[in-house]
Amino acid sequence: MALALPSEWTFDHIGVVVKSLSKGRSHFTHTLGAEWWTDPLVDQVNGVVLQFCRDQSGIVYELLSPLGAESPIASALAGRKNLLNHVAYRVSDLTAGAAHLRAAGSMPAAEPKVAVAFGGALIQFFITPINTIVELIEAPDFSHEFRCRAQVDLL
Repeated sequence: MALALPSEWTFDHIGVVVKSLSKGRSHFTHTLGAEWWTDPLVDQVNGVVLQFCRDQSGIVYELLSPLGAESPIASALAGRKNLLNHVAYRVSDLTAGAAHLRAAGSMPAAEPKVAVAFGGALIQFFITPINTIVELIEAPDFSHEFRCRAQVDLL
Protein backbone atom coordinates (compact mmCIF):
# COMPACT_ATOMS: atom_id res chain seq x y z
CA MET A 1 0.00 0.00 0.00
CA ALA A 2 1.36 3.41 -0.97
CA LEU A 3 1.96 6.05 1.67
CA ALA A 4 0.23 9.36 0.95
CA LEU A 5 2.20 12.58 1.07
CA PRO A 6 1.40 14.19 4.43
CA SER A 7 -1.01 17.08 3.97
CA GLU A 8 1.19 19.49 5.92
CA TRP A 9 4.10 19.07 3.48
CA THR A 10 4.55 21.96 1.03
CA PHE A 11 6.67 21.66 -2.09
CA ASP A 12 9.47 24.23 -1.96
CA HIS A 13 12.03 23.75 -4.74
CA ILE A 14 14.09 21.60 -7.08
CA GLY A 15 17.81 21.66 -6.26
CA VAL A 16 20.28 21.89 -9.14
CA VAL A 17 24.08 21.67 -8.84
CA VAL A 18 25.92 24.24 -10.98
CA LYS A 19 29.60 25.00 -11.51
CA SER A 20 29.04 28.66 -10.66
CA LEU A 21 26.02 30.74 -9.76
CA SER A 22 26.69 33.14 -12.63
CA LYS A 23 26.59 30.31 -15.21
CA GLY A 24 23.51 28.84 -13.54
CA ARG A 25 21.75 32.22 -13.53
CA SER A 26 22.54 32.72 -17.20
CA HIS A 27 21.15 29.30 -18.11
CA PHE A 28 17.98 29.59 -16.04
CA THR A 29 17.34 33.14 -17.26
CA HIS A 30 17.90 32.52 -20.97
CA THR A 31 16.69 28.92 -21.24
CA LEU A 32 13.88 28.64 -18.70
CA GLY A 33 12.81 32.27 -18.41
CA ALA A 34 13.63 32.70 -14.72
CA GLU A 35 12.86 36.32 -13.89
CA TRP A 36 12.73 36.34 -10.10
CA TRP A 37 15.76 35.71 -7.89
CA THR A 38 16.76 35.75 -4.24
CA ASP A 39 20.06 37.21 -3.14
CA PRO A 40 22.97 34.73 -3.27
CA LEU A 41 23.82 33.13 0.09
CA VAL A 42 26.93 31.44 1.44
CA ASP A 43 26.19 28.45 3.68
CA GLN A 44 29.43 27.36 5.35
CA VAL A 45 27.67 24.65 7.41
CA ASN A 46 26.45 22.86 4.27
CA GLY A 47 29.46 23.75 2.10
CA VAL A 48 27.58 25.60 -0.64
CA VAL A 49 26.87 28.97 -2.14
CA LEU A 50 23.27 29.11 -3.33
CA GLN A 51 20.55 31.17 -4.92
CA PHE A 52 16.87 30.54 -5.60
CA CYS A 53 14.99 31.52 -8.74
CA ARG A 54 11.40 31.24 -9.89
CA ASP A 55 10.49 30.64 -13.52
CA GLN A 56 7.48 32.00 -15.38
CA SER A 57 5.38 28.95 -14.47
CA GLY A 58 6.07 29.41 -10.75
CA ILE A 59 8.56 26.56 -10.27
CA VAL A 60 11.31 27.40 -7.77
CA TYR A 61 14.86 26.15 -8.34
CA GLU A 62 17.77 26.26 -5.92
CA LEU A 63 21.12 26.69 -7.67
CA LEU A 64 23.91 25.15 -5.59
CA SER A 65 27.62 25.61 -6.18
CA PRO A 66 30.26 23.93 -3.98
CA LEU A 67 32.39 26.07 -1.67
CA GLY A 68 35.30 23.66 -2.09
CA ALA A 69 36.37 20.07 -2.65
CA GLU A 70 34.89 19.01 0.71
CA SER A 71 31.40 20.22 -0.21
CA PRO A 72 28.81 17.43 -0.26
CA ILE A 73 27.92 18.38 -3.85
CA ALA A 74 31.48 18.59 -5.19
CA SER A 75 31.50 14.94 -6.26
CA ALA A 76 28.21 15.38 -8.16
CA LEU A 77 29.72 18.25 -10.11
CA ALA A 78 33.04 16.48 -10.72
CA GLY A 79 31.30 13.30 -11.91
CA ARG A 80 28.60 15.23 -13.79
CA LYS A 81 26.02 13.04 -12.01
CA ASN A 82 22.99 13.98 -9.92
CA LEU A 83 23.12 17.57 -11.12
CA LEU A 84 19.34 17.68 -10.98
CA ASN A 85 19.94 16.95 -7.34
CA HIS A 86 16.84 16.94 -5.13
CA VAL A 87 13.26 17.92 -4.49
CA ALA A 88 12.50 19.77 -1.27
CA TYR A 89 9.46 20.01 0.97
CA ARG A 90 8.79 22.30 3.92
CA VAL A 91 7.43 20.38 6.90
CA SER A 92 6.17 21.35 10.34
CA ASP A 93 7.99 18.51 12.13
CA LEU A 94 11.28 17.17 10.80
CA THR A 95 11.15 14.10 13.05
CA ALA A 96 7.69 13.12 11.78
CA GLY A 97 8.73 13.81 8.18
CA ALA A 98 11.81 11.64 8.62
CA ALA A 99 9.66 8.84 10.05
CA HIS A 100 7.36 9.07 7.01
CA LEU A 101 10.28 8.79 4.58
CA ARG A 102 11.86 5.94 6.53
CA ALA A 103 8.53 4.06 6.49
CA ALA A 104 8.66 4.39 2.70
CA GLY A 105 12.16 2.85 2.62
CA SER A 106 14.24 6.04 2.46
CA MET A 107 17.45 6.45 4.42
CA PRO A 108 18.93 9.67 5.79
CA ALA A 109 21.98 10.88 3.87
CA ALA A 110 23.24 12.74 6.96
CA GLU A 111 22.09 14.13 10.27
CA PRO A 112 19.91 17.28 10.30
CA LYS A 113 21.79 20.57 9.88
CA VAL A 114 20.86 24.22 10.09
CA ALA A 115 20.47 26.04 6.78
CA VAL A 116 21.25 29.69 6.14
CA ALA A 117 18.79 29.70 3.21
CA PHE A 118 15.91 28.98 5.58
CA GLY A 119 16.76 31.33 8.42
CA GLY A 120 18.62 28.69 10.43
CA ALA A 121 15.84 26.08 10.23
CA LEU A 122 16.83 22.42 10.27
CA ILE A 123 17.14 20.53 6.99
CA GLN A 124 17.79 16.86 6.29
CA PHE A 125 18.38 14.92 3.08
CA PHE A 126 17.13 11.38 2.39
CA ILE A 127 17.99 8.84 -0.30
CA THR A 128 14.86 7.11 -1.58
CA PRO A 129 14.65 3.46 -2.66
CA ILE A 130 14.92 4.58 -6.31
CA ASN A 131 18.05 6.63 -5.52
CA THR A 132 16.50 10.08 -5.70
CA ILE A 133 17.11 12.70 -3.02
CA VAL A 134 14.42 14.38 -0.94
CA GLU A 135 15.18 17.33 1.32
CA LEU A 136 12.97 18.12 4.29
CA ILE A 137 12.99 21.66 5.68
CA GLU A 138 11.53 22.28 9.13
CA ALA A 139 10.12 25.69 8.20
CA PRO A 140 6.44 25.28 7.26
CA ASP A 141 5.72 29.00 6.88
CA PHE A 142 8.97 30.05 5.22
CA SER A 143 8.75 32.16 2.08
CA HIS A 144 11.62 33.04 -0.28
CA GLU A 145 12.11 36.76 -0.93
CA PHE A 146 12.32 37.14 -4.71
CA ARG A 147 13.22 40.28 -6.60
CA CYS A 148 13.18 41.00 -10.29
CA ARG A 149 16.41 39.83 -11.91
CA ALA A 150 17.31 43.43 -12.78
CA GLN A 151 17.30 44.27 -9.04
CA VAL A 152 19.52 41.39 -7.95
CA ASP A 153 23.21 42.08 -7.54
CA LEU A 154 24.57 39.51 -10.01
CA LEU A 155 28.03 38.56 -8.88
